[in-house]
Parts: sequence; C-alpha cells; structure tokens
Amino acid sequence: MSAPVLPLKSRGKLASSLPAEQLAEIAGLFEFRRTGYSLDAPFYTDPTIFKIDMEAIFGQHWIFAGSVAELPEPGDYVTVDYGPYSLIVLRNDDGGVNVLHNVCRHRGARVLTEAAGSTGNLVCGYHSWTYSPEGNLIHASAPGETKFDKGCFGLKRAHSRMVAGLIFVCIADEPPTDFDETSKIFEPYLAPHDLSKTKVAYQQNIIEEGNWKLVMENNRECYHCDGHPELACSLFPTWGLTEGLIPAHLEEVWDRNKEAQSSLEERCRRYGLPYEVVEELDTRIAGIRISRESLDGEGESFSPDGRRLSKKLLGDLPDFRLGRCSMHLQPNSWFHFQSDHVITFGVFPVNEHQTLVRTTWLVADDAVEGVDYDLDKLTYTWKQTNLQDKAFVELCQTGAGSPAYEPGPYMKSEYQVEAFINWYVQRVQEHLA
Repeated sequence: MSAPVLPLKSRGKLASSLPAEQLAEIAGLFEFRRTGYSLDAPFYTDPTIFKIDMEAIFGQHWIFAGSVAELPEPGDYVTVDYGPYSLIVLRNDDGGVNVLHNVCRHRGARVLTEAAGSTGNLVCGYHSWTYSPEGNLIHASAPGETKFDKGCFGLKRAHSRMVAGLIFVCIADEPPTDFDETSKIFEPYLAPHDLSKTKVAYQQNIIEEGNWKLVMENNRECYHCDGHPELACSLFPTWGLTEGLIPAHLEEVWDRNKEAQSSLEERCRRYGLPYEVVEELDTRIAGIRISRESLDGEGESFSPDGRRLSKKLLGDLPDFRLGRCSMHLQPNSWFHFQSDHVITFGVFPVNEHQTLVRTTWLVADDAVEGVDYDLDKLTYTWKQTNLQDKAFVELCQTGAGSPAYEPGPYMKSEYQVEAFINWYVQRVQEHLA
C-alpha cells in the first residue's frame, strides 16, 4: 500500500510571524504597485519577500519539475530543489511518479544527495533509515525501543501530475484545481510530439545571479532580442510586436514572418494540429500562453538556416516544417516543441538573488548522436542565448540593488511581462489576505 499524501504541518502564514510594521510595509508594496511599471527594488532584493514568494507561489502552485524522458525506467529519479525545499521525483512501477520530500524523518538529513540516478529503496546515508519508493519507512535500527511505530515515520509526500510527458509537482495541502483546465488547453498541442518516445540529449544547469522574477520577466519579451544574434537566425525578432509597432529596420522581417506564419497555419490545418494563440497569463491561477509559431529560414528548427537539427521526427508528426510550439506556464517554465527536438526550461529559485535555470534538450529515443544529430549543433543556439540572458538578468539584478533604482515603464511589446507581474501580485495578495 502506498503511503498517503501527507501535507506539511502548517506553521501558519509567514505574514503572521512578521512584526505588524514590517507586514504593513510589505503589503503596501503589493497594494500600491504601479501598473505598467517594473516592480520596486525590494521585490528583487529583499530576503523576506523571497520567503513570501516561496510560501505563496512555490509553496502553493503547480511547479514544472522535469519530463518523462528524464525518468525512463522505474526507479529512476531526479531531485528538484527550490528555495528551502528539496523533492525526490521517482518513476514508479505503474509508469507514474512518486514525489517525496527529501528530508529523512529521523534527523532531517537529505535522503538522496545526487541530482539524478536510479534506486530501489531509498536509504538515508546518516543512520540508514530505509524507505520504500512510496515513502514508507521499512527499516530503522531501533535497539531498545519498544514503542517505535515505523508506520508513523514515512517520508512526506507531495502531489504530482504528468501531462503530455511533462511532470508537475505541488507541495500545497490542497493544490489549485484549475490546473486541470489548463492541462486541457496545452495537452492537444504537445501530445503529437510524444515525449514518452524521447530521450535526454543534453541538460544544462546555470546559476543566474538574479531574482527568479527577473528570469521570468526576461523570457516574456523580445524587446532585447537584438542581443541574441544566434537566436535571431531562426526566431523572428518581431516576436511580441503587432501592426503599428514595427520599427523601420524590421519591416522586411515582419513581412517575411507573416508569410511564414500563413504557410505554417495552412500545414497545421492540413495535419489537424492546433496552432491558435491561447493567452491567459493573468486571468487564471495556472497562467499560460501557448501557440504554434513559424521559424525563419527553412522553418524547421533553431539553427542558423532554420533547418532540422535531428533527422528523426518526433512522435507521429508528418512534417519537419512545423515551426515551434511555444508554451509559457507560470510560475517557472517555458518550452519549445519542434518537429525534431524539444527544449524544456525550468526556473528554480535559490535565494533572493540567485536562480537555477535548467535547460533540457530532448530528441527521439531512437536518434543516434553523431548519426542523426550533432550535439554541439543541437545545443548551440540556446546555449549561447542562455548565456546572453544570464548576463541581461544579472545587469538588472545589479541595478535593482542601487539606491538610484526606481521602477521604469514597460513598452507595449512587453505586455506579457506586465501580465506575469500582474499574475504574481494577485497570487501573493490572495495568500496574504
């Protein structure tokens, strides 16, 4: 029998432990946030606000943790760390996942210390307390103990969902229920890529010296895309712009983008693939934006000429020229699904000024490195882009720490940044209420 999903014992909201004056100051920052402007500096620098973020956002909402390609066999696991939390995400014999808090019930030691691996039972390295894959305590040396009940000391469990091959976790007592509705939106877009038949080609972990919100904000606009020359070979730098906002030097690119998008939509209709933009970034609890969008050049993949980077089509897709299915899920992930490979991005806060960004490249499970794809070419564009984004985020973090910093206005092309911030403010205010 599996151990029940045990909620963390409530210690009360963080707000209840704050001095009244400090709580009023923090609540005021949220209440009087100026619409259309970036956040005040403490949102990016203050350790107390970071703790509130961990409790109100990462402690309450569904978090992207990884994909089934990272856990191909029963017993495979990854550890997912964010803020004060560490979770074990373990593939079980039924094809699903068990999510367990990585905290031994004896003295609190980390049970699994590696980022990924494969295991049968879970053995704590401190005193060898041993747990089943479901988190039940099955062995604990207890000499002289007569009233020790192993059934009371299983690992605490968290909630999990697997949708279209993506794994999500939630540590709240009662997870938000609208994730079911959001899943119904994105599953038809992703299912044709069939992540169950993919494997990890490469995974990159970068620590960015910036607050997690700056990482997410940076991803939500292309106003800075002149700083991504490698990406601009295939991603139209007019992303996020509309008629009337096109600068003169991008008019030809805009026309080419419209023509490519029209051709892509015709192919999608022919193959029965959804492509329409669904954008509900701040109008639902599980904020989402998803669409299928054209790529420049050959329109197949993120490469200098837009050509495919793997010879193997994913799933049952009939054509390489299907651009990218782009999805953004709040609070911590974005994705690019091409016909030949998939790239997942997970954002995991470390503290108020550091964030882990995990990028994973997936290819068809029968694709052979050196034959069907070249790993350096497969990863080149986004490796370079990630390093450039890291530098941009760190510039902003440094600026937020200056006494001269004050919130600046978002441009019209940055409307998705405003939507993300609006979503964030709503969620925290609901939690503090």
